[in-house]
Amino acid sequence: MEKGVERWIVDISKWNPSPHNFSFSMSFLPHHEHTSITRFFKMEDRKRALVSRLLQYALIHQVLGIPYNKIVTRRTAEGKPYLECDKPNLEVPNFNFNASHHGDFVAIASEPICLVGLDIVSQTIPVKESVEEFIQSFSSYFSRLEWFNIINAGSSPQILSEFYRYWSLKEAFVKAIGEGVGYKLDTVEFHHQNWENIVVKVDGKELKDWRFWLLELGKDHVASIARGHPMYATSSYKTTLNRTHFSDEQYNLGLHLPNASFIFRKVEDLLPSDETGRVPPCL
Repeated sequence: MEKGVERWIVDISKWNPSPHNFSFSMSFLPHHEHTSITRFFKMEDRKRALVSRLLQYALIHQVLGIPYNKIVTRRTAEGKPYLECDKPNLEVPNFNFNASHHGDFVAIASEPICLVGLDIVSQTIPVKESVEEFIQSFSSYFSRLEWFNIINAGSSPQILSEFYRYWSLKEAFVKAIGEGVGYKLDTVEFHHQNWENIVVKVDGKELKDWRFWLLELGKDHVASIARGHPMYATSSYKTTLNRTHFSDEQYNLGLHLPNASFIFRKVEDLLPSDETGRVPPCL
């Protein structure tokens, strides 16, 4: 079961491809994916978009054994990516994944049973305004308790870090369930002990079938991972999952799997070395 718990990350600041190398890397993706990369004007944005998709293909290939040219990914109406695969792999009965990128890092996380949400935040320091002025425009996205904890975190850098940590956790939860940008984030309230033993309440009710991790990535980046029950998925996302109902024993097995550490990958690691692989058992 642990086979489906993967955490991969790429530091794109260390990848400076020539135009030829960039095009070569993109050539391993289906043509319909290309415009979602080339639509960006800045090369840094193009790099993030390309590496995000390569991570998805490489992870699916490694976990499920599907050749790159047989992988089909789609998006729900809310924009949640998923693998189109009509015959589930019994080792990973509810395989799903989530990617995120911000700043220097692009990452992906996957789970075999539970929903997974991933969010990376680069703790950017505001330039044209103070930290307090910057975060004030986001106050409506937090509960009273969260906002109290943020503004009383200490110095301005500590306040900013606290803000980004809460924000990242909220995004990971919303991405896990497949919601779009319209979700009311102030109804999602996080409680923690020194950013460990993190629990969530939605509309005041604790969701005991969820787990969260907040990880410091270095270079002033943080990542949040959410793992939760498929029954909370949006209706459009539920239709993409193989199973949404589990016995308590089955679900707890997935919920309490060890959280894997991030494995740093290079872009070269994400490119297929052999496209002649056989069609895997899940197809």
